[in-house]
Amino acid sequence: MNRILHVDGDSFFASCEIALDKNLEGRAVWVGGGRRGDGIVIAANRAAKKFGVKTGMACFEAKRICPRGVLCKPHYDEYRRISAEMFHVLEEYSPTLVPVSIDEGFLDFSTMASVVWRDTTPEKYVREICDRIAREVDIPVSAGLANSSRLAKLATDAGKPGFLEVKPGEEKEFLKDRSVRELSGIGKNRQRSLAALGALTFGHVAKLPSTLLKQKFGIWGQQLWLFANGLWNEPLLLEVKDRTTISSNTTLPYDEPDYEAALTFALSEATRLTGQLRREQLQARELSLTIRFNDFSEVGGTHRFREPQFLNSIFNTALEEIFHDCMAGQFKPVRQIRIAFWNLARLDLQPTLWGRTDAERWGALDDATHKLNSQFGNSSVMTGAQLALQQVDAAHKNPAAKCPFVPQREMVKKLWGTDADPLAHKGDWEKRLAKVSKQLQFQH
Repeated sequence: MNRILHVDGDSFFASCEIALDKNLEGRAVWVGGGRRGDGIVIAANRAAKKFGVKTGMACFEAKRICPRGVLCKPHYDEYRRISAEMFHVLEEYSPTLVPVSIDEGFLDFSTMASVVWRDTTPEKYVREICDRIAREVDIPVSAGLANSSRLAKLATDAGKPGFLEVKPGEEKEFLKDRSVRELSGIGKNRQRSLAALGALTFGHVAKLPSTLLKQKFGIWGQQLWLFANGLWNEPLLLEVKDRTTISSNTTLPYDEPDYEAALTFALSEATRLTGQLRREQLQARELSLTIRFNDFSEVGGTHRFREPQFLNSIFNTALEEIFHDCMAGQFKPVRQIRIAFWNLARLDLQPTLWGRTDAERWGALDDATHKLNSQFGNSSVMTGAQLALQQVDAAHKNPAAKCPFVPQREMVKKLWGTDADPLAHKGDWEKRLAKVSKQLQFQH
């Protein structure tokens, strides 16, 4: 029987700030986004939420309703470091760990009943994991255990803060009064369609004919009916897929009235994204540019290449053309620049030091540049556009860290150093699990 554990960091960004500054313990804390860290609330701890502070609220409004609260500017590099420490603890407890965001992931505990839980209980075992993360990483986490990843996530939300297990056979009873809105990934259109059928809770869904749901929603409707009746079991699979798009969304340090300076920034950012594409051995068929002005109005354009491309010179030519077309007749300062490459295809060439083709040589150059910048700093090797950008504005010499929302594929690489199935290291994991299990037997 499938037993899937969902682990989620509690108010992760705010908890990280408290871990970094012990003087914040016991106080209402929220983290502010925006160019100066005082825009909107992007995370708030439970103490702040009691006053009504919530994600998406303006920071000045949060300060009004919670005068004694503390606003923290985000430290994204530290959030990444703490996240990595949390996942390195979790990977000791299961051969299959699937990270889904910077602060949450799923573990496959399907074999634990016969291997580990003979000498303890699921609740004691999971609470030990949570306590260990609290001790070693200094971050509070909540967890939920159920027969599928979807139900485990619902259990986590219902049990916060702490742990909740939906035991085998109790799935339908647990779900019957819960709103279908709580299901991760369900869109507003599907919510409205279900409401039109009188299905506001999973209990309502369970009473509907499965054939009606199949006719209305296809395979998803059948899965929803099985889920609502507690019959949905799914194995936990780690799937690492090629990305379909790569993009950058950057708010400038200040509203930029000089359009040539804005273009220089756009070309510099495109160079960075192009290098990332080639390091991942991908090439793009389409490119888009969106400019947001200081009054939040936007202009933009796209370009589709005849064949997938990977060269800076080709991308820059198209980007400049889109930029000049968009900015013709404009006069408002630029606030934000968004660049996206999509319709990606495999480059399917292994970078070598002395490649035989342009693709191989450019791939080798990007790989070497990335290693040099990683070792000696991001400004060790730069293009002309990147150098010009630093001369135009000193604020870009040390650019702010990007918000650490990364695709699952990249999180897997950081955890295991490869896109390969982590079961390749199953032997090492079994040794660690045996050690942990032995320690738990002495404790209990």
